[in-house]
Amino acid sequence: MVVVRVLHTSDWHLGRTFHGADLLTEQEALLTHIAGLVEREAVDVVVVAGDIYDRAVPSAEAVRVATAALAGIRRAGAELVITPGNHDSAARLGAFADFAAAGGLHMRATVRGIADPVLIEDEHGPVAFYGLPYLEPEPSRHALGVPEARGHTGVLSEAMRRVRTDLAGRAGTRSVVLAHAFVTGGAASESERTIAVGGVEQVPGSVFDGVDYVALGHLHGPQTLAEHLRYSGSPLAYSFSEARQRKSVWLVDLDAAGLAAVRRHELPVPRPLATLAGELAALLADPDHEQWREHFLSVTITDRVRPVDAMRRLRERFPYAVHMDWHPEGGVADAELKYADAVRGRSDIEIARSFLDDCRGAPPNEREERLVHLALEAANRAAVAKL
Repeated sequence: MVVVRVLHTSDWHLGRTFHGADLLTEQEALLTHIAGLVEREAVDVVVVAGDIYDRAVPSAEAVRVATAALAGIRRAGAELVITPGNHDSAARLGAFADFAAAGGLHMRATVRGIADPVLIEDEHGPVAFYGLPYLEPEPSRHALGVPEARGHTGVLSEAMRRVRTDLAGRAGTRSVVLAHAFVTGGAASESERTIAVGGVEQVPGSVFDGVDYVALGHLHGPQTLAEHLRYSGSPLAYSFSEARQRKSVWLVDLDAAGLAAVRRHELPVPRPLATLAGELAALLADPDHEQWREHFLSVTITDRVRPVDAMRRLRERFPYAVHMDWHPEGGVADAELKYADAVRGRSDIEIARSFLDDCRGAPPNEREERLVHLALEAANRAAVAKL
């Protein structure tokens, strides 16, 4: 059976760091893997549903990685269709789009191009790829000529109306839509930047009715909202909330009748994520923890007294420890006590005494308390002098 095979990916976020750690090496390795997959699976079209870059003005090194990745995918035999996400600059990403299209790289980065599909032919006829760039509601409702539209649902409804109108004039044409949006039913991670406007960022999946497949971007976890409506997720984890996610891409087959099959391909994990908790001395000494040495680590220290220079000491054993919290076992941090509740009805000396006790695990001795009294008296005198 002859099919058009599409690889659906999104949210590369090239140039992003992970708690300060540079990820370009890991990102480049994954994109090289995707290019190899394109060749092995005879993929015809790779779609990237937004957020190629992590910033509107990417670094030169991020641009280099993107350029190499796109060239590698093209050499592997696939055409590319790309639309910008909320992290990208649509104007920058779409620059020279007409010239790039001649080489098989198709950018759909403007409102006026929403109903102008990329057409890929097979023996059954054309497949139309429509790219909906991330549509910020306020400027987009005017650019789309629907000033009465409200929120993401309003502008995406108008964008899809234009797509369906164009598609209606292309009898027998199969269709794929790329969109960067938060669709109702999707599960968010901690690493997405909110696109809420006026408190409403989600749009119903029914907005995208009438096409064969919708390649969604924005949410970083791979998920299926309907057989034809899916998020590929990001190829790499960008928060510890994604540690258990199996990052992947979708391989989508379109036959003469439309959507024929969708397969999930799990991506390799260049550097796994893990979390550890315990007293610092035990974390540093326990031989069982050697298995985490090459992981990105988030560590919770539970010592009663906060250890000195804890992060430096952790990194001596775990070079990729990137995040640390201190939650003393049985201490105030575990109780999540609000400041207002902690100080209500207490004198200055009681608050100071409690502060020292929480920080050091022991109350001030007689000499220290006398010094605290003197310091508070001096502060009071200074405050009165300013009145």
